[in-house]
Amino acid sequence: MLPAAHRPCAIPRNAQLTDCTYQMLINNMSEYRSVSVTTNDYVCGDCGTQLLHENPITLQSMIDIHNQLCPVKRQKNIPNQMVSSKPSSPNKAIVQQPASAAVAAPQPQISQTPEISPPASGDGATTISLTGSGTSYSKVEGPIDHDFKSKRSVVGTFQGIKVWGEVDAPGRLGIWGSEVTVDFDICVADGACIEACPVNVYEWLDTPGHPASEKKPFMIREKDCIFCMACENVCPPQCVKIFNKG
Repeated sequence: MLPAAHRPCAIPRNAQLTDCTYQMLINNMSEYRSVSVTTNDYVCGDCGTQLLHENPITLQSMIDIHNQLCPVKRQKNIPNQMVSSKPSSPNKAIVQQPASAAVAAPQPQISQTPEISPPASGDGATTISLTGSGTSYSKVEGPIDHDFKSKRSVVGTFQGIKVWGEVDAPGRLGIWGSEVTVDFDICVADGACIEACPVNVYEWLDTPGHPASEKKPFMIREKDCIFCMACENVCPPQCVKIFNKG
């Protein structure tokens, strides 16, 4: 049954108002005010949101939901969550060794040293000299002869790299390399092949007295070649030829 304040007025619209009627209206208004006063409210101390409901149980549910969704509260809780989720220091971890480990003889520790690449120079046999009496030669024009292996023979090695004749240092040096080959007599040392190589196959080699240039791109790391053909494609005098393995 509705409270008196919410029930329809029982006084007919055209009825004459008497003292009794006035008293009934006053009583109804007092009862309405007493109901309104019982409305419960909650003001969030973080964001200032006001929640109102006359049912205290429902209001408490509204408060719980607001505490979960309040943006100000969530922002305050982020630093605390980060601190609680921070892993503990590995130095404080306690590792329990089995009882048998204390009795066993200590094992020798083998230190592992990082793998070091061999030096670029001084590796491999050398039978070719870069100095000599061959000074009456002029520069040779390219391109390199792609069939030189069937026309020339290996006359020696320089730090393990094959050299194909004719060789008469310092004016005539022949073709160097097996898979990465460069005709040293055509090379003008522009450096395009060294810059283009992605795996650093080449390094400069001084060749004083040669008529084309006094340094050459030496394929010291020939075994590292990935056969991308970059050096062959960028060489201006076309003195480079790459032979794919197999």
